[in-house]
Amino acid sequence: MSPSRSVAAAALSSEMLQRTALAAHEALWQGRVEGDLRSVVQQSWLRSLSFLPDPSTAQAHLFCADDELESYRQSHPLITVMPVIDRLLVQPSLRAGLLVAVGDENGRLLWVEGDRGLRRRAEGMLFMAGADWSEATVGTSAPGTALALGCSVQIAGAEHFSPDARPWSCTAVPLHDPDSGTVLGVIDITGSSDAVAPQTLSLVEAAVAAAEAQLKIHRLTSREPAGGRTSRRARSSTALYRNSLQILGSDLGVVHVGGASVKLSLRHAELLTLLALHPEGLTAEQLAAMVYPDDAAGVTVRAEMLRLRKVLVPCGAEMVTQSRPYRLPGELVVDAMQVLGYLRRGAHRTALGIYRGPVLPRSQAPAIVRLRSEVSTLLRDAVLSDGAPDAVMQYLALPEAEDDTEAWELALRVLPPRSPRRGAVVAHVERLTAELSAPRQAQDSPKFVTEPQ
Repeated sequence: MSPSRSVAAAALSSEMLQRTALAAHEALWQGRVEGDLRSVVQQSWLRSLSFLPDPSTAQAHLFCADDELESYRQSHPLITVMPVIDRLLVQPSLRAGLLVAVGDENGRLLWVEGDRGLRRRAEGMLFMAGADWSEATVGTSAPGTALALGCSVQIAGAEHFSPDARPWSCTAVPLHDPDSGTVLGVIDITGSSDAVAPQTLSLVEAAVAAAEAQLKIHRLTSREPAGGRTSRRARSSTALYRNSLQILGSDLGVVHVGGASVKLSLRHAELLTLLALHPEGLTAEQLAAMVYPDDAAGVTVRAEMLRLRKVLVPCGAEMVTQSRPYRLPGELVVDAMQVLGYLRRGAHRTALGIYRGPVLPRSQAPAIVRLRSEVSTLLRDAVLSDGAPDAVMQYLALPEAEDDTEAWELALRVLPPRSPRRGAVVAHVERLTAELSAPRQAQDSPKFVTEPQ
């Protein structure tokens, strides 16, 4: 169930709820979150305060110029689903007096369409294409908060963190990559109280489902034909994808480029990860220090880089590594860095949703070991600090949490007494306790020595 459905949607714009939220703003200016706010709003305000201790600074800003925005739009996978969004949401919004906003995975708005007069009003608070509406920038809003939580969210009037956004209400739903499940962006409806009506949430969720299905269809129909010759359609299909590298939860890396996937050995996954994390490039000596636990000569790295280059040739020129220094010709999104990015923005539930396990678990490369420790530690700390039952239980399903006594004991404290999941948690905690006490008992047991006759 989405956080927005914890309160009847019809009540979101009620006078009582709005008075409560307005009263809570008085404490907010003192750096406190008080009052009988909805849980989703209260938690979002707390996150927003960590980014913006002074609520008056919660203002959107433009992240790029117009020409850069158009280039970014054309290269983003969401460009493919805009006809679906236009048909299902934008055209109806023109008659309903609403705005439809489409943002990327970082909360930056790529398109804002709908009622022309309303668009002009919204531009007064920079709710427009090219503006950053993440929680870290403007605080609580439907687009930013939906991305932070990874689920549907409705924010009504005074529930917004920023004073500028109080006259508005909004509903937002994240849009996921149909192949990898990662968040590609967010679809938002903004306007008056109609924007948080029950049917609005259902409409946006249906539109997002249709858009995800359409993206899947586009990918299937745009792949290279069986004959091996690449058609113009297939060549243009690269905009459907983000070049990415998966290194979470597996010792074999997988690089995805334009619909093609190539498996990498552990060593090649290590090298490609480090190149993706250092777009400025690395020398052979720098790579050697990062990859090999023991001292290794640069010639060792050079030989391995030649083999990696041959492996990447089928992916196309955009992935063939360059040398002096070694670097990638274009951006490569690493799933582990996506997790870190969400954690640093306070979006730990989204981070948890795309986390598949430790970074290259068997790698002993010093730089990879540090990255693995950072990702795992920050994710664990964020989930345990939040203490939300669903997040804690989702974390406990990870193999690395199998023997995490502290996390399992936390689950016992936060689960409701009658939760059907409580019995399994109790049994697991009892097993961990018994295993921990067994060595102590063996150590403390008396040693019997037979005296010589």
